[in-house]
Amino acid sequence: MNGYVFDTAHLFAGGLVLVSFMMLYQDRLHALINVFALHAVVLSLSVAWQAYTQAAPHLYVTVAIAVAFKVLVIPIALHQMIRRLGIHREIETVVGIGPTMLAGMGLVALSMMVMLRVTPEADPLAREDLAFALAVILLGLLIMVTRRNAVSQIIGFMSLENGLILAATGAKGMPLVVEISVAFSVLIAFIVIGVFLFRIRERFDTVDVHALDRFRGERR
Repeated sequence: MNGYVFDTAHLFAGGLVLVSFMMLYQDRLHALINVFALHAVVLSLSVAWQAYTQAAPHLYVTVAIAVAFKVLVIPIALHQMIRRLGIHREIETVVGIGPTMLAGMGLVALSMMVMLRVTPEADPLAREDLAFALAVILLGLLIMVTRRNAVSQIIGFMSLENGLILAATGAKGMPLVVEISVAFSVLIAFIVIGVFLFRIRERFDTVDVHALDRFRGERR
């Protein structure tokens, strides 16, 4: 394998992990949404490079879907949703940013150690891309569990799905029909979540899940 092919693929995959840390660091909703759009841009570049190196034209469909929905449609819709609902712009976290970043570094180290050990016979590019993808998935989960705002948890879920796409394209194992079905499943989930956010905001005047837990405890 040409060295530049290997290095470029890892530049994009490593960049996706770096942008995941940028998302983990954000404490304002608008900034978090903008960084998620950047996350989708880096994912699109990574998948486009895999399409070129693997000679897999169908992966360009994945690139088009990611750019259309995750770079443009979803971030714009989230910004409008925040304005229409009057959602509090600062993100409340379960723990501080410092401990969260340290936990994120620990998860990245864990993903590298586990994935590189269990795939010693795999293609070097694929196994290291899988390690980066697992790191992105775990960081997405960390965003979901350390943020109290429902919108930030939605973004954590979608960044987790970006990691799954990176893993599937790096492992050369995702047919076109799966890519399309996953993309539309995410879009439908986003629409449903948006409806629920409007209903929650109407009923409880907040989308802070911690406040909703307190309300549930009072009703018991």
